[in-house]
Amino acid sequence: MTRLNSTRWTFACDLLRQYVADGTLPAAGMIAGCGGEVTETQLFGSQTESGVPIRDDAVFLVASITKPIVASAALLLAERGLLTLSDKVIDYIPEFGHNGKNGVRIRHLLTHSSGLPDMLPDNVELRRQHAPLTAFVEGTCGVELAFGPGRDVRYQSMGFALLGEIIARITGMPCAEFIRRELFEPMGMADSWLGLPGHCFEADSIGEAFVDRVVEIRVPDEQAGQDWNWNSRYWRMLGAPWGGLLTTPADLARYCGMMLGHGDAAVLSPATIAAATRNQLAEMPDIPEVDRRTKPWGLGWRLNWPAHSANFGDFLGTRTYGHWGATGTVLWIDPDRDAFLVLLTTRPQEPHGAWLARVSNAVAAALT
Repeated sequence: MTRLNSTRWTFACDLLRQYVADGTLPAAGMIAGCGGEVTETQLFGSQTESGVPIRDDAVFLVASITKPIVASAALLLAERGLLTLSDKVIDYIPEFGHNGKNGVRIRHLLTHSSGLPDMLPDNVELRRQHAPLTAFVEGTCGVELAFGPGRDVRYQSMGFALLGEIIARITGMPCAEFIRRELFEPMGMADSWLGLPGHCFEADSIGEAFVDRVVEIRVPDEQAGQDWNWNSRYWRMLGAPWGGLLTTPADLARYCGMMLGHGDAAVLSPATIAAATRNQLAEMPDIPEVDRRTKPWGLGWRLNWPAHSANFGDFLGTRTYGHWGATGTVLWIDPDRDAFLVLLTTRPQEPHGAWLARVSNAVAAALT
């Protein structure tokens, strides 16, 4: 049985600690699990850009790690017979059928094969206006596709904006509320929010608010000084289904444990998890062969691309799956070794996640 070698795990922790100590990363949190055993959360660095030490209850904005969580909510609806993956988006969002988009199906949204853009052309302007999620859905309904659905693969955040809207229209509640009730609460993920509600900004009896636990991101130059950046109240409250999740390493560890079949909260069925984590592109004949073979996607999950050192590193098997986030985060799950890693930092590392990959290698090497 695979276990986490304590000496090599200590090396991985020391490596991450060094990246923070030398200023490469402002802050980081890490937790791993193997065979049902989970490490303690490791936290390093500063809570704020001004250098306040990181809290032991720190919360991170994990960016696109949000996507597989939202995908799980959609798959839960499929389990309950409320949708199928071959349903057309226009079955739920009729106004989406502009500019030749009638053929886009839920399956295409989940596998980045819809032809939709990653971000809208007026993405920055919408954020400057503090636009609600409905404005991003409306904008996505109006765009043209870059290619026919199911004919190519191109990363698309706006497909997840639509998934969030579909979940809301089917359930009659905001996507964030459905996820909280049906995913987070059963798993005991009490410190996870897809968009912070207003009460998270209110001080309690000792003068602290939940938002005080959120670690500041070292924002890129184009966001610096903007009231819509990743550290703004606007973004923290928006609950973007493509990147708005705030959570802790320990909460994501619970989610990983559920995916591996550990714990009592079997939120998704084994059949659903198996479908979500296998190469869905292999069954889509119009996808370019090289992408089907070397850059596979599951349903909301990125499968490991072994020929790329980006984010997941170099030592994981082909059945490993997970996701990364633009704020400097990565999560991977290795079902063959019954193991997972959650690594959250506060420095954007796109597109290759150089430091994420190095620490991922150290953790993968500790699985013996």
